[in-house]
Amino acid sequence: MKTIDELLSEGVAGKRVFVRADLNVPLDGTTITDDGRIRAVVPTVKALADAGARVIVASHLGRPKGAPDPAFSLAPAAARLGELLGTEVAFAGDTVGESATSTVAGLADGRVAVIENLRFNAGETSKDDAERAAFADRLAALADVYVGDGFGAVHRGHASVFDLPKRLPHYAGYLIATEVGVLKKLTEDVQRPYVVALGGAKVSDKLAVIDQLLGKADRLLIGGGMAYTFLKAKGYEVGISLLQEDQIPAVTEYMERAEKNGVELVLPVDVLVSDEFPDLKTKAPANPATVAADAIPADQEGLDIGPETRKLYASKLADAATVFWNGPMGVFEHPDYAEGTKAVAQALVDAPGFTVVGGGDSAAAVRTLGFDEKAFGHISTGGGASLEYLEGKTLPGLAALED
Repeated sequence: MKTIDELLSEGVAGKRVFVRADLNVPLDGTTITDDGRIRAVVPTVKALADAGARVIVASHLGRPKGAPDPAFSLAPAAARLGELLGTEVAFAGDTVGESATSTVAGLADGRVAVIENLRFNAGETSKDDAERAAFADRLAALADVYVGDGFGAVHRGHASVFDLPKRLPHYAGYLIATEVGVLKKLTEDVQRPYVVALGGAKVSDKLAVIDQLLGKADRLLIGGGMAYTFLKAKGYEVGISLLQEDQIPAVTEYMERAEKNGVELVLPVDVLVSDEFPDLKTKAPANPATVAADAIPADQEGLDIGPETRKLYASKLADAATVFWNGPMGVFEHPDYAEGTKAVAQALVDAPGFTVVGGGDSAAAVRTLGFDEKAFGHISTGGGASLEYLEGKTLPGLAALED
């Protein structure tokens, strides 16, 4: 995989460089609530612009249905990128139409433009190879060189991620090079003890990575909504907590395999429960009760790990040489259910080894809860991509860059 440093050494002054970024940031209307993914691509964009390239930044945002939708416009992200770069960033109101063509044609050396949401064109995500290829051809006409730096999208076989690099000289940006280097530390020559903390809502989203980790990790800490399927598999009452009953056989098999392989699989010993889900908009007090994990009332819902579990998980992370964390321990968006996620985040900060926050809600939680991002070894920009890499899957966006 060629890197941006090789591209810069070859010279980029006057060249049109297409940067596939990941500007898929959360929005409240037109207000960006977490700009982490935009900040992550700044080093690549700045290096190219400083070297005299004409930089074309492209990304998707949300899930529009293959047609323009103002709710998913990249205009706010383009404005924020300009603020972070300290320079004006041009914005094209389409992807490959008149606005994009004229905007790119008007770029001077060292200047940056963002084109509109790639998913406004049905060819970006089409399952039809010919339709996707046609869109990739039109994108390729805008540029001379391709730089892949949207790690959060490399697990998608989309036109701008997979087809476009085949049409242009291609290189990995700083972010992708960093992310891949981190993931290799989690899969090759891992420093031990290797502890993985997994949370989030659905156990089905994590089964494949658990399957892989049962042969690699020393300890697995389970929290979030997915924990209740594990607790149910142990025969516990879980009330009205999140539950995927169809996954109980798989979970049972994994618990048996963990014991056989000598992998310590740790489940909550107590949880915070309530008979209603908290109001995440008003943040009104929820007044949860703490109960043992094997004593959840039938009319109650588990919404966070309890204080004894927080202590237990912190102790299991205290000597870790390598940590990977993906998924919150509870409904961290509400202050009454944020302590479990906060405790795991703090345990990563305190751990002596290399700590990785696996993107998605975990990365959002770190920022929401006020942690210094520099206190962690790495905060990934791609939760789904990270998990699929750890599952051992081939990621189309990385395969295209390695070609």
